[in-house]
Amino acid sequence: MLSSGSTFSKVASAKPNVPKPGPPLWLLAELTYRCPLQCPYCSNPLDFAKHGKELTTAQWIEVFRQSREMGAAQLGFSGGEPLVRQDLAELIKAARDMGYYTNLITSGIGLTEKRIAEFSEAGLDHIQISFQAADEEVNNMLAGSKKAFAQKLAMARAVKAHGYPMVLNFVTHRHNIDRIERIIDLCLELEADFVELATCQFYGWAELNRAGLLPTRAQLANAERITNQYRARLQAQNHPCKLIFVTPDYYEERPKACMNGWANLFLDITPDGTALPCHSARQLPVEFPNVLEHSISHIWNESFGFNRFRGDDWMPEPCRSCDEKHKDFGGCRCQAFMLTGDASNADPVCSKSAHHGVILAAREEAERASQGMQALTMRNEKASRLIVKV
Repeated sequence: MLSSGSTFSKVASAKPNVPKPGPPLWLLAELTYRCPLQCPYCSNPLDFAKHGKELTTAQWIEVFRQSREMGAAQLGFSGGEPLVRQDLAELIKAARDMGYYTNLITSGIGLTEKRIAEFSEAGLDHIQISFQAADEEVNNMLAGSKKAFAQKLAMARAVKAHGYPMVLNFVTHRHNIDRIERIIDLCLELEADFVELATCQFYGWAELNRAGLLPTRAQLANAERITNQYRARLQAQNHPCKLIFVTPDYYEERPKACMNGWANLFLDITPDGTALPCHSARQLPVEFPNVLEHSISHIWNESFGFNRFRGDDWMPEPCRSCDEKHKDFGGCRCQAFMLTGDASNADPVCSKSAHHGVILAAREEAERASQGMQALTMRNEKASRLIVKV
């Protein structure tokens, strides 16, 4: 059972001179790393097969309770594929009874009309379905399933029929971004209310496959231009569909305010109970606490991992003297670690960073890249074991 007290047996105490945090308003429950799909841009750890243990139903409910007491208001159910958890309806009901706004983030694989009805009865507020592409062949190849596209279409329509807002997510990359017009048309055919056209961010498997996924600048500019044309047309028609276009950090000159600041609003609990300030932080050389050993209150307020990059005392130059440091918080710590080997460095996306050259080199590589989808390393258990051995 989860601890409700504070212990310091394995996690160092907080660093001094860090600001007192507000509550963790947004809780993400990564229920499992299991997933029937093989997406080559998955953000799960490359060695996810090593993390086979999962919290029980009762342990998850205790996480929800403690987080709610801390002030958490929104709860997302994610994975892997959260639908593989047979206790999902029970978890939804428990969270809804506590007063959470609940959101299911799913590929749609494993969803049925019966389960949608069960989730609705349990009080689920929101369902987001992701697609790999608007073309059946490309979608199914990336997903690793010949039936994935048809299943997604059917479940998207079923979600809409049950009265949920239609929220769709298309992860775009160099192999599908040139079909952005077809993607938007499909979203309109499905009567989508919100569409996220998010160019994949390069963590986990996406970082491993970056050379084969990062679009060129011209591809991005063309896709954004087309999206803006659709957006203007929809607004003129007073159409309810909202289009959100997300570019990859690699084409920015200033870093994003990652997760609105380290351990500021967002709390991620992984399948085995490890608590993280963002879903990619597990790769950092920082010891993060586990809910099986520490209370949520201790984790959020006192643990070393959650205080490591709070505030700005940790910042080296050029971030320390930058007048934008309270806008971007130094950028993404995971990206800094992946690209420079030191999580304390300025995010290389920033043009002020001494390591900005790695971003410029990645852009040049995207211009020259010629590998097809067949060359991508797919996310599945076998691939995960191979990566671990390397």
